[in-house]
This record gives sequence, C-alpha cells and structure tokens, in this order.
Amino acid sequence: MLFKLSVKNMKKSMKDYAIYFLTLILGVAIFYVFNALEGQRAMLGLSKSGYQMVDLMVQMISMVSVLVAFILGFLIVYANNFLIKRRKKEFGVYMMLGMGKGGISGILFGETILIGLLSLGVGLLLGVFASQFMSILVAKLFEADMTAYTFSVSATAVQKTVINFGIMYVIVLIFNAFSISRYKLIDLFQARQRGEKQTMKNTGFAVVVFLAAAVILGYAYYQVAYRSETVTQDRAMLLIAMGCVGTFMVFWSLSGFLLKLLQRFKGVYHKNLNAFVLRQLSSNINTAVFSMTVICLLLFATICAFCSGMSMNSSLRTSLREMTPADICAEKIMDLPAEKDFTEVQRENGQKTVLESLADMGFSAENLSEYVEIAIYADKELTFGTTLGAYEEELRAQYPFVNMTTMEDIIGVSAYNSLAKLYGNPTYELAEGEYLILCDFDGMRNLRNVALSQGEEITIGAFTLKPRYTECKEGYLTMSASHINAGIVIVPDAVIEAEYGRTLMLEANFLAGNYVGTTKEEKQEVENILLAVPDEKAREYSGFDAITKISIYEAATGLATIITFLVLYLGIIFLISGAALLALKALSESTDSKGRYEILQKVGADEKMIHRALLEQLGIFFLLPLFVAIIHSVFGMQFIQFVLSLFNRGDMLASVGVTALILLIIYGGYFLATYYGSRRIIEEK
Repeated sequence: MLFKLSVKNMKKSMKDYAIYFLTLILGVAIFYVFNALEGQRAMLGLSKSGYQMVDLMVQMISMVSVLVAFILGFLIVYANNFLIKRRKKEFGVYMMLGMGKGGISGILFGETILIGLLSLGVGLLLGVFASQFMSILVAKLFEADMTAYTFSVSATAVQKTVINFGIMYVIVLIFNAFSISRYKLIDLFQARQRGEKQTMKNTGFAVVVFLAAAVILGYAYYQVAYRSETVTQDRAMLLIAMGCVGTFMVFWSLSGFLLKLLQRFKGVYHKNLNAFVLRQLSSNINTAVFSMTVICLLLFATICAFCSGMSMNSSLRTSLREMTPADICAEKIMDLPAEKDFTEVQRENGQKTVLESLADMGFSAENLSEYVEIAIYADKELTFGTTLGAYEEELRAQYPFVNMTTMEDIIGVSAYNSLAKLYGNPTYELAEGEYLILCDFDGMRNLRNVALSQGEEITIGAFTLKPRYTECKEGYLTMSASHINAGIVIVPDAVIEAEYGRTLMLEANFLAGNYVGTTKEEKQEVENILLAVPDEKAREYSGFDAITKISIYEAATGLATIITFLVLYLGIIFLISGAALLALKALSESTDSKGRYEILQKVGADEKMIHRALLEQLGIFFLLPLFVAIIHSVFGMQFIQFVLSLFNRGDMLASVGVTALILLIIYGGYFLATYYGSRRIIEEK
C-alpha cells in the first residue's frame, strides 16, 4: 500500500523533483566518469611513464572524490528538505485521514529509494557512455595505442558510486524520519502561511556592517593582488578566512539596507511591480544569508579553478614548444668538492665530460646527429648578491627567501652562441668590458633588472665589466617544461681565457644535441639506449644529470592532464552544487510566496506583468552571488597568476571566455529551470 502510494506520489510530483532529479543524475554521472579512469582499457597501450602519471591522476581523483561525495551529500539533504517543505500540506492530509508519522516516513522511504535507484541507474548509464569519450581523451593526451581501446564498464567505479550515494541516501532517510517526527498537524496545514523566520535588522547598523565588510575585503584584495610576494601559507589561510567572513557580512548587511536604499529612487521603486520585486528580493536574501555566502564562495572557487587550471594547462603546452628545442641535454659537475665523500670510481670519473661519460655508459656520439658541448665556470667572489651591488641589502630585506650567496654560472659568449644556434635562440655580441645576464624566470628577472638598469658593474679577476643591456635577456641552458633559468652571466671570451685557472674554476660541462633519426619511433629507439643504462652505472658519475625532450613532454603532458581533470571535476561539482542550492532556495521561496502572487492577480496585475516580476526577482537573486564571486575572482586570480608566473607564463584572459561559456550553460540552465519551475508553482491552483 505504502509502496504504491510512493510510486503514485513520485509520478505526480515529478515536476517538483525535476531539478533534484537532474542534479542527482549529473552528480552520479560525473562521479562515475572521473572514478572510471583506472579501469579504462584504452590505457593498456600507455608508456611506462604515461601509466605512472595516469596512476597518480587516479589516486588524486580518488582523494578529491571524498570531498565531492561530502558536497553532493550536503546538496541531497538540502534538496530533500525543500521537497518535504513543499509537501507539508499533503502530509497533513495523510495525518487527518489517520496515517501515523511512521506511515508518512514509510512513504518518504519508498520515494527516496525509487528516486535513488532511478537517479543511480540513469546517472550510471549516462556516466558509462560519457566515460568512453573520457578514456579516448586520456589515451590521446598520453599518446596511447588506440588499437587497445574497447568499450568497457569499470566495476570499481560502479562500486564506488553505489557505495557513496547509498550512504548519502541512508543519511537522507534518517533525516526524513527525524524531520517528520518533529511536525505537528497544525504546522503542516499552516506551512504555506508560514515562511522562513526573518530577522529585522537596524538599517544604520547594517550600513556599518557593510562598510566593515568592504574594509575587510578591500584589505584582503590588496594583499593578494598587490602584495602577493609577502603572502605566506599561514597568511593565505588568514586572508581566505577574512574573505569568507567579509562575504557573509556583505549579504547579511544587504538584507538590512538594500530595500531602504532602493526606496529612495522613487522613479524606479514605484515603476511597474518593482516595489513587489524588491521586497520579495529583500525577503529572499534575508532568509538566505548563509546559503548565499556558500553559493558565492562555490562560484568563486569554480571561476578561479577553471581559469587557473586552463591557463596553467595552456601555458605548460606553450612552454613545452618553446623550451624543448633539442632531443637531449645533460650536465656534469667537473670539480668534485674535496671535502665531500665520493667513491674511488667517482673520483676517477670526476674530470670526464658529458660525452665521455655517456660513451662509458654505452651511449656513443654516433647516436647524435648534432650536438654542442660547452663549459660552465664559476667565481667564488661572484655571487648573486655581488651582481646586485648596492641594491643587495635592500633586496635582501625585501626578499629574505632569496639566497644571495649562490655563485653565478659564467659562460663565454662564443660558447653560449653555439648552443643558442642549436636551440634556435637569439645570439649576442659583447664588446670588451661588457657582460649580459640571461634570465627568463620572471620572479628573479625583476630583481636583477633593478641592478642592471643602474649600470651595476661586476668584477672577475682583473676584469671590471659593465652591463651591455639595462635588463636581462632571454636565454637558457637546460631544457624544461617552464621558464626556470634564474640567471647566467655571459662574458667576453677573453675573460674566460685569462681567468680560467686563476679566479675562474670549471664548474660543469654541458651538452645538448639531437638524436639520429627523424620519426618519433626512431628517436624513441635512441632514447631506449639511454634508458637501458643501469642506475648503478649512472651513479659512478657523480653530479651527472640528463634530461630528454620525450621525458619532459610525458611528464608535463601528464601534469597538464591531471590539472585539467581535477579542475573540471571540482569546478563542475562546485558549479552544479551552487546553482542547485540557489535553485532549490528560489523554488522554496516561490512556494512560500504563492499567496502573494495570488493577491497581485486579484488587484489587477496581468499574467505578463507577474511573469516579468518573477523573472526580474530571480534574475537579481541569481546574479547577486555571481556578481560578488566575480569581484572576488578578479583579485583572487591576480594572486593565482603571480603563483603561476613562478613556473610558467600564462594569460588567464584566454581561459575567461571558456569559463564564461561553462557558467552560462550550467548556471544559466539552472536559472531557466528555476524560472519555469517557479512559474508553475505560482500558477497552480
């Protein structure tokens, strides 16, 4: 009997369940898609390093899924609260007919089970098909062998999804039973006459709170946007807390003075149904301060996640093309420090060049179609601090984390130019008595430019050199996935010839070259020779380090893919959760306000005016948290841009358009669904 009633109620209330049902399906599908990556057979053709990166990605997604499950669980409980509130009068009728609270709980139990099974079934079905596209995307990103691809269903992902959502529904069942046990018959019948409790706020005090919120947020904005370099981990947590408190204060205070403020603009306030719209809006904000705060912060997190993640992904791939112009580069320390412990074999190999060391390991020069081998020198008296000259103490106080005693790398201009030609980078000329600094790491380049702009001279033995340029020039030695060259001093060849053995010591030998072969497969065969060198053999050459274009690409591509997937996963969940919370809150308010709309009809407002008033009210209600989130994001992304600039140069503007499109589709979609759902509520008899 109860089960049949549950089925009939679910069919009858399907329109009420629409947003709830849609959100659950999307949640299940997204949860499955991202947790199914480990079971996709398309990954069977991945390389060893590619498999390791996917394995890391799976582990990170599994950890993030705990947070996702918590967010979705909160969302389900909140949505279920709306549905119960919507049907209080119905439950009152059941009690009038003699049904006990246990029977009502039984009906809700049946409906919850049905909705759960239906959403799980549809969500998993949608997720299974969507995951096939995801697996193809992963395989392409990691350049896997697509011949290994077959349609598959991840039993592990299904199990995780069912368990997590099963736990959520158990919590919902407990919540339902608890809620029903507290209701009295009179409360159920008067539910539509009783809205949420509103707290009247003193207008003057609300203005003071708003101004205080502006000061708090203004201080946080200034710190993250204009003093980014001073933000430590502890300070960052404090600023985040200030942002959360400030956001709450903004919405709390707006509900206290917004209506009073708008009433002063009589031409606007008394036009059409604006007075009704603004009062409704003020009432809605007043009863949803905490919800609006949470939604705003979720939207802020979504915008920052999408923009920063996509920007980092794009900049990583751009940097790869710029920073990997050769197939291999290797460096070997030449003068091993006498005070450190090295084996006899390592001491014997201490003076061997990179090419000689590679030959001993079984990788001969015949495997390279072209190469350049240069020497890197150092002077104990020429440190990062001494190149800054008079500005050392000032910058030391401003940037205490920078090690001023690090010896500078010194290279002759001819040696560097030979490497630059191999890389396809600009070459330079130096006159007698001149030097230049190569640096492409933005954080360090800004420091060095302070001294260079003032013509700071350096001394190497008997030579005093002045800067040829007033700023650092682009250039690097070691290939990488990002711009990490903190500084290389380029000097005339005469300085190297005269001072080597006196003030200059041979610090390291460096080699860069291209493999024999033109195709990817041919280059991989050459690289396999290097990969076959045992670790024990490589350890015989202390201070030896080699990196290849293939390994950089695999690692960077894997990192970019992990970032993209995590950003999409969290960003979409945050966005869906925020939009769904706002939608359910708006629908709940529409239920409470149904009588007010009926009064509007009685006093002569036509259907078109009422629909327009509803559209304006919901539009402002949806735009308000989004507007505040966008303001937060403008400053927050400046800090994120500063952090990303320490690793890569990325332009977030390129990702803003994509983020705006995603927001428009998902957030706008929930807005439209809420508008039509609210229209149906206020029109039903």
